[in-house]
Amino acid sequence: MFVHAVFIKPTPTQGLNLVKVSSGKRPFWWERQVRGIWALLSGQMALNDCMIKCAASCFCPRATTVPFLFLRKEGLSKCGRCKQAFYCNAECQPSSAVEGYLPPLPYLVHPSQHLQKRKPTPVTLREDWLMHKLECSPMVVFGENWNPSETVRLTARILAKQKIHPERTPSEKLLAVKEFESHLDKLDSEKKDLIQSDIAALHHFYSKHLEFPDTESLVVLFAQVNCNGFTIEDEELSHLGSAIFPDVALMNHSCCPNVIVTYKGTLAEVRAVQEISAGDEVFTSYIDLLYPTEDRNDRLQDSYFFTCECRECTTKDKDKAKVEIRKLTDPPKAEAIRDMVRYARNVIEEFRKAKHYKSPSELLEICELSQEKMSSVFEDSNVYMLHMMYQAMGVCLYMQDWEGALRYGRKIIKPYSKHYPLYSLNVASMWLKLGRLYMGLENKAAGEKALKKAIAIMEVAHGKDHPYISEIRHEIESH
Repeated sequence: MFVHAVFIKPTPTQGLNLVKVSSGKRPFWWERQVRGIWALLSGQMALNDCMIKCAASCFCPRATTVPFLFLRKEGLSKCGRCKQAFYCNAECQPSSAVEGYLPPLPYLVHPSQHLQKRKPTPVTLREDWLMHKLECSPMVVFGENWNPSETVRLTARILAKQKIHPERTPSEKLLAVKEFESHLDKLDSEKKDLIQSDIAALHHFYSKHLEFPDTESLVVLFAQVNCNGFTIEDEELSHLGSAIFPDVALMNHSCCPNVIVTYKGTLAEVRAVQEISAGDEVFTSYIDLLYPTEDRNDRLQDSYFFTCECRECTTKDKDKAKVEIRKLTDPPKAEAIRDMVRYARNVIEEFRKAKHYKSPSELLEICELSQEKMSSVFEDSNVYMLHMMYQAMGVCLYMQDWEGALRYGRKIIKPYSKHYPLYSLNVASMWLKLGRLYMGLENKAAGEKALKKAIAIMEVAHGKDHPYISEIRHEIESH
């Protein structure tokens, strides 16, 4: 984390044990006894101010992502040994002197440009090589049977990193991974069983290449990773991998967040999406904010073991619009509405499971049939309708049905803009998808308009100098 921390006395106004932390021109305070970050009690954070930059303490890329970059790129080459790790080109392939070693690179500057290599320090060289070796050998041994979950892979990397670096890393200036909250006392039997399955998988895939602590310590570590891990996504919110950002994990949740976390490769950046007055706590969102209060708090309780008490959860001001009922001559009764909400939640869960084994055409049928049934009670702007439209759009994109995807996207974007916060990555990614669809279908005027709407949001959320924005501008200029 690129910050400087100085211990100071508690302020009389708040009575908190605070640490003053400065990142560039915008300092903030961190409360040591409870999770949370506060803006410094002088000055004000403006829209788009970058408050924190934090390198990942540990990260785990997807198989199709260039290791150490989280770079989504086509035409990648495979590792000559394990055949599963991907590299930019022959220059990035492991050398014969250090088989399987990927030279460390800086994070992405532009997808269309070749990345400039930096000369690694001996420590970085050793770490990166060991991280690759950790998975390369088991991949060779297990072949097609190599299938640990991303959580298992990330946890294995954390254990390896802790062996290399038993001391705190630069990303743990305020909070060490070992200090993460685990909520062990709140785990139900199902979650405990899942952790035991993960521990079994860890032993199965990594036992010959990694030293393990005792089972009790592993239970704690998996619980910590589950509560404190971050999902790294690209500009269209496609999954690139997962990572641990200890100091960023200090921030508390609100359904009315005043900052947003975005990524440059494996660097997390925290930016203000509202003006933050001196002394205000800094809040991010842990979850998708599309859904009504009850659904959001169910998700928070299930994943993070707390219920939100922010303004939006207290007033429930947006719930009526989010679960908008169709205006009919004979309005549906309260019981019919409750039944349809129950059906909607069930079909969302059914679809989530079906994605693992049903064909695209079968998935699209689930989306269409559920929308048809829900439309007897719900308006198209209802979030449960929008959820299934979004899934249908994703299936259409997968099937390369561009017109179908565009049709769904056009239905989604207006209610998305209403339901989500002003500078929402969900809205930006939808404008981006629409813009690229329009461009691909030779409607340049509509495409350029949509892409510029995406840029307007991303300039605040990502920062004006982010590589994704340069890429989108290039798309506009090249058409």
